[in-house]
Amino acid sequence: MTIPISVLDLAPIVEGGNAAQALHNAADLARHAERWGFARFWLAEHHNMPGIASAATSIAIAHVAAATSSIRVGAGGIMLPNHAPLVIAEQFGTLDALHPGRIDLGLGRAPGTDQLTAHALRRTLGGSVDTFPDDVVELMGYFGPATSTFAQRVRAIPGAGADIEIWILGSSLYGAQLAGALGLPYAFASHFAPAQLMEAVDLYRRCFRPSPRLARPRVMVGATVVAADTEDEAHRLLTSLQQAFVNLRTGRPTPLPPPVDDPDFAARLPPPQAAMLDEVLACAAIGAADTVASRLRSLVAQTGADELILTSQIYDHAARLRSFEIVAALRERIAGG
Repeated sequence: MTIPISVLDLAPIVEGGNAAQALHNAADLARHAERWGFARFWLAEHHNMPGIASAATSIAIAHVAAATSSIRVGAGGIMLPNHAPLVIAEQFGTLDALHPGRIDLGLGRAPGTDQLTAHALRRTLGGSVDTFPDDVVELMGYFGPATSTFAQRVRAIPGAGADIEIWILGSSLYGAQLAGALGLPYAFASHFAPAQLMEAVDLYRRCFRPSPRLARPRVMVGATVVAADTEDEAHRLLTSLQQAFVNLRTGRPTPLPPPVDDPDFAARLPPPQAAMLDEVLACAAIGAADTVASRLRSLVAQTGADELILTSQIYDHAARLRSFEIVAALRERIAGG
């Protein structure tokens, strides 16, 4: 028995690298993930981040989908308050026309950036995070049949009738309630904000109302994974992400730094930074195969997750591929088999 395991890629721009390299590596990782049996490959919308190359998320998805043939590809997610719903319907309708039956659309409410950049993104939009539920409903309307009353007034072409799998993303209770009310699958961002994971999953299941899109609740849980052939090597690789988190949370985001050869790196940080890392990595699986399998199996048992989506922010591309290759070989063990 297994559960689907998917990939969340931030298309990391590493120190000394560039966006072209990051996007090339994203497509390469997706090809490997497809061959190794991962269910989905999602890219995330972030802006004004020196270490993330997937800001133009729809274009990045098209790039990855064109490089693969069967794995589902999508957004984890599109930050809908940054966009007019019609534009997203047209973009994802186009993606579905090019790659039918393979496109996912995860929708988030946060800006995916700082407030100044959020203003630059939204300066001509009338909506805001407060209109997120209405924007989601409007967007779903554009994907409805071309004969619907809504589509007769304004049509998404391409978009109307597209076979798009829509998810609500969240790191708090808000998204859980909305996903439940709309009868949509729900993905929780416990790979960076795990504090309300259990409360949100429970609330989603209690609030869930069956819909034409989904008959019963479906929960995807995010986790950071750094897998390697030895425990020491995994923890060395992790120091890249630890540095990146510290830089981001102290207001100076950077490209993904190379790892440091210091097994006590995190312990040497100031107490507030060390505590922050403990918090954001509470759901992480770091280590060799046995450790990673045990940690992810525990996460599935704890949450009852229907699917896992894993991110692996590793400086060296070959090491990142190896991390996902190790996880792919653990699927039966992760599900408790």
